[in-house]
Order: sequence, then C-alpha cells, then structure tokens
Amino acid sequence: MCRQRHSGKPGIHTACKAFVMECDKPARSIFCNNRFMIQKYLNPFKIVATVALALAASTALSQTKITRIIVPYAPGGPIDVTARLMAERVKDTLGTVIIDNKPGGGGNIGADAIAKAAPDGLTIGIAAVATHAINPWLYTKMPYNAATDFAPITQMLRVPNVLVMNLETAARLKINTVADLIKYAKANPGKLNYASGGNGSAGHLAGEMFKAQAGIFAVHIPYNGGNPAQLALLSGQVDFNFDNLATASANIKSGKLKALAVTTAKRSAVLPDVPAVAETLKGFEIDTWWGLVAPAGTPADVVTKLNAAFVAALNSPETKTRFASLMAEPVASSPAEFGAFMKSELAKYERVVKGSGAKVD
Repeated sequence: MCRQRHSGKPGIHTACKAFVMECDKPARSIFCNNRFMIQKYLNPFKIVATVALALAASTALSQTKITRIIVPYAPGGPIDVTARLMAERVKDTLGTVIIDNKPGGGGNIGADAIAKAAPDGLTIGIAAVATHAINPWLYTKMPYNAATDFAPITQMLRVPNVLVMNLETAARLKINTVADLIKYAKANPGKLNYASGGNGSAGHLAGEMFKAQAGIFAVHIPYNGGNPAQLALLSGQVDFNFDNLATASANIKSGKLKALAVTTAKRSAVLPDVPAVAETLKGFEIDTWWGLVAPAGTPADVVTKLNAAFVAALNSPETKTRFASLMAEPVASSPAEFGAFMKSELAKYERVVKGSGAKVD
C-alpha cells in the first residue's frame, strides 16, 4: 500500500498523478516511495514552466520600454514634423517611439537634455546645424560640448537654402544671375542690403559667407524671425536674402521672388533649373541639416541598432515622398559619416560666426 497519508480509498494519489499510478496496486506503489524518481520526472516540467515564465516576463518588460526622441524646438516646425515621421516609421523595429519637445535657448535646452540623458539608447534626439555647428560659437557659455557629448547615429536630411531677390528689384537692377549680383555689388559698394531672421541666424551667416567669398559689401538688416525678413523682401524694403527653400518656394513659383541660386554644393532636385552658388563661387556650400544623436557613452551595438532602423526608414519610398513635399532631401549615413560631417560643420561655422562678429549673449 502507498505510505502517503490520504483518504485510504483506492484511487490515484495526488502526488502520483503524474505517473497515472493507482496506489492500491503494490507493484506500482514503489513509485510513491521513491522521492528521487518523482523528482526525476517532475523537475523537467518545473524547468520548462520557469523558463516560460521568464520569457513572458522578459517580453512584457521589452514591450514597456519606450524610445524618446528629444526635439529641441517647438511642435509644428519642420524638424518636429520630420522627427514624428521617423518615429512612426521605426515603430515596427524599435517599438513605441515618442517625441519630447524641449524648445528654448536657440535649441540649447533640448540638446543639453540629450547630452545628459542615460546612455542606454532609450533617449536620443535631434542634432541640428544650429545646436551643433553655430551655437557653440554664437553663445559665450554653452551647457554642453557639441564635439564630445554626443554619439552620432545618422544624418536625417538637408534643406537647401536659396539666394532670392524681389522680382521687381532684380529687373530694375538687371540682375539675373549670381555673377550679375556680384558685379553690381562691386560697382556699387554698400548700396545693396540683405535681410535675415536675426543676428547669428542661418540667413545671416549665409550672407556673411557669401560676402566674404565674393569680395563684396552689403548691409545686413536683421529682423525678428524669418517671416518678417521675407515680408521685407517681398515688399522691396531689402534687396536679397538667403532663405530656406521650403519657406521661399511658394513665392518663387508665384513669381514674386527670383531664385538666383541654391546654396547646396550641387543643384537641388526640387529646383533643377536653378544653379548652385558653387557654380560661380567654387566651394560655396551652406544648407540647413539635422540628424539623430545619442548621449556620449551609448554602447556601439546600441548605436548600430538605432542606425539600422532609422537608415531603413530614411531610404523608404514613403519617407522620400514626404520629405520632398517639405523641400527636404533625405540623407542616410553611418554614425562615423555623420560624426565626421558634424565635425567639419563645426569648424566651418567657427570661421563664419567669428568673421561675422555675431553674438547673442
């Protein structure tokens, strides 16, 4: 008989059910007495159950992890729009990705939040021409080091700037090309002026770079933002400016503004008939760009995973179509390529900003 205490009635003992042994059969009751034999059969089931529970817990934990993209500018702008597009495109690879807007300080507040985040790959953010190339020379005190506090992931895009004139002004001065503009400026020193969205803005620095390379002088008139600067150009208060192509394209197409050249090294696919400034001034190149970075110290394998996800998203036909509507060109790159590009931009803008004398603090 089975030595385990139970009701005493013949039947299947609870501890022996795994063996389907009836305890009132002496020939089989030995299994009830052999603790090691029971453990031999029970342990594999316990192990399987434990592994299954661990895997389930691991899966649940991974699903709760959320990747955060810090955008150092306000919602609704082109940088914010493209960041949200990227977040949507990588969700199948990275899971839930949210946008965290941290505007202020010319982008420095958000960029500093990226730099000081935990280097675990769950907090990344936008690095832009302002935050990582211009501001380090424009601000006397910076809360982060643009060269050392970040791990590059990939460049996202570039948006060409365009040299534009009021159509009536261009006709009156008989300026149809960049060469014409330079010729007029040299013949009439100080008579031309140009607008920008403020001291140290991309338009201001593009104008200063153009003046230096062309060997001309034109008066800089800073406005409080890009829109007032464009309105001044449309009304004929200023002669030319370097504007963002996305902003200027509607007025170019309507015939209110004359596009003399784009500022990218080569012609833009958006305006293929408009030459590049570099076709007249060799080596001239200045445009708006942004990309993705992680905090310095983020493991290389994590950066590689992030790069693969975002590069695939940038190369998708849907992304290219959406970016084209924003007058932007997708630029997918390796972490090393983006790092080298940001380093060269930082060096370039050091010369431009210091040459302009611009400071904001």
